[in-house]
Amino acid sequence: MTRRGKRRLAAFLPVVILCDPNAAAGVQVQDAAGPRFTSAAADGGIDFVHVNGATPEKYLPETMGGGVVIFDHDGDGWPDIFFVNSGTLVDDPTIADSRHRLYRNNRDGTFSESPAAGDIERSAYGMGACAADVDNDGWTDLYITNFGPDTLYRNRGGSGFDDVTASAGIRADRWSSSCAFADVDNDGDVDLYVANYLDFSLDDNRYCGLLDIRIYCDPNVYDGVADILYRNEGDGTFTDVSRQSGIQLPEGKGLGVVFADYDLDGRVDAYVANDLVANFLFRNSGAGRFEETGLTAGVALGGDGRPMSGMGTDMADMNGDGRPDAFVTNMDRETHNLYANIGGGLFLEVTFESGVGTATLPYVGWGTAFMDYDNDRDLDLAIANGAVLDNIEEFRDTPYPQRNLLLANDGTGSFRDRTREAGNGFALEKVSRGLASGDLDNDGDIDIVIGNNGQAADYLRNDGADGHHSLLVRLIGAESNRNGIGACLILTVGGRALVRQVKAGSSYLGQNDTRVHFGLGTWERAESLQIAWPTGRVDIVDDIDADRILTIREGGQIVEQRPFY
Repeated sequence: MTRRGKRRLAAFLPVVILCDPNAAAGVQVQDAAGPRFTSAAADGGIDFVHVNGATPEKYLPETMGGGVVIFDHDGDGWPDIFFVNSGTLVDDPTIADSRHRLYRNNRDGTFSESPAAGDIERSAYGMGACAADVDNDGWTDLYITNFGPDTLYRNRGGSGFDDVTASAGIRADRWSSSCAFADVDNDGDVDLYVANYLDFSLDDNRYCGLLDIRIYCDPNVYDGVADILYRNEGDGTFTDVSRQSGIQLPEGKGLGVVFADYDLDGRVDAYVANDLVANFLFRNSGAGRFEETGLTAGVALGGDGRPMSGMGTDMADMNGDGRPDAFVTNMDRETHNLYANIGGGLFLEVTFESGVGTATLPYVGWGTAFMDYDNDRDLDLAIANGAVLDNIEEFRDTPYPQRNLLLANDGTGSFRDRTREAGNGFALEKVSRGLASGDLDNDGDIDIVIGNNGQAADYLRNDGADGHHSLLVRLIGAESNRNGIGACLILTVGGRALVRQVKAGSSYLGQNDTRVHFGLGTWERAESLQIAWPTGRVDIVDDIDADRILTIREGGQIVEQRPFY
């Protein structure tokens, strides 16, 4: 082994030590030359067009869909893209054209439809998806949420997928929205959280209107539906443990969900964005039990004490103190919400102090991601926007298609809107819904994929992190789940500790690449990388060169060090 990338092990140290907020050193702000995102869908061979089946009856699911997932379905080390199509809620000839699409990465900046896509059928009105290796066989599986029965597809060694919904015991037949995988009981396999939205049916499609114009109904018109938590039994089956786990609350109207260990106790917690009812924060108390703490923690309501129109969500350390903060997208004229994790299980709403409030006030937000777009070591925000009502311009001075947003972090949790200088990728105005981020071309900077409702999808290639270094880390679990989902990573670079957690599901209706990306700024090497696995094991790797993809197996084994392309 070369001097760089030496490993040392510190097995089974307490996870809280590695994720302690005091591990993060002072902030050093570095400013990149400027963002440059190129609209590259056409040149990249991505020709997916979402079908929403919009009708004069204004069935509410029609305006909600457009999920997208970035995951490596064939295990070649290059992220692929899966788009969820919706279709139609009525018997329409266009249903044959509304299939889901899986694009294989050609490793040259282009994508083509994977032969494996033929196995993934659109069996219901599609909404979103999430992906993880549910059986720990080394291949990432796929779960699709629907208005109607959800579907679980087992990855058949990269060559195709098998529908194992029935045999796995998945019985979700509600209006599901977002989903997320995590090992909630730290037993070595991933469990599944499914957020559910409204008790809506085609037979109960109520009339809603403004100025005698029919519109899509407000969520307050319908009751909510309880979410579902499936426990992975480790034998290919799942058990619905919603009731005994404590997450089965009927008052929720879930649209976004993300797992993160917000209290740094070594157990992943779940945060759920609810629409016009209080958001949920489920604290994992161990033994498969959760306690809902959203109100007391300070993340249930907006700054004025009212429920917001929660849609998309993400959690990550945005101010460098080592604790995951929470972000939620909402309707226009509400602002989106940013909550700073101040420790002790508490959050402080900092929407306007951070600059997020003013920047987001005019927009209807959906998918979102914390991401270091300029590799300067702090996490920025990308947000997908688009109005709900397709006829809103008939009675209000608000556009249906909207710009998406790029908010740059100065390293302290203060954000500046850089959308209009971010290249032609952020000049697009569409009805955006899902947003997923990941380094699609393995060149060291984070790209963005956006699913648009009833429109062509977008691929925003990042061409603007010149001069800054970075690192991508892929984890392979041994005793922990195969994807290392829930692991906490601390990279020390330039005397500063960067804290990240591995997540499988966040944003809205989608999922980012599960490889962990670290921007290093001008630093050409990192002092150390500490990995606290879900089992409690801790591995430490010292002296890491920048600008490479690092694959690490639980136990500290460096499987591969591959330079960026």
